[in-house]
Amino acid sequence: MISTYTAKYLKTDSGYMGQLVEWPEVVTEGRTIEECRKMLQDALKEMILAYKMQKKEIPLGGALLEQLPVEI
Repeated sequence: MISTYTAKYLKTDSGYMGQLVEWPEVVTEGRTIEECRKMLQDALKEMILAYKMQKKEIPLGGALLEQLPVEI
């Protein structure tokens, strides 16, 4: 079964931080956004494996994100 998760990235002083919206515990950093993306995919695979070994329920992916404009 293929599932998709929603990644969000934040620019930091040392590069980028990536985190999954549906599974906030899956978080990592990288010097470039490409490196961060790869590390986030690796972290997701490891977290899925750990959850399966512990017989824990894996969070579902597929979040819908929308940016809302507001005047500040």
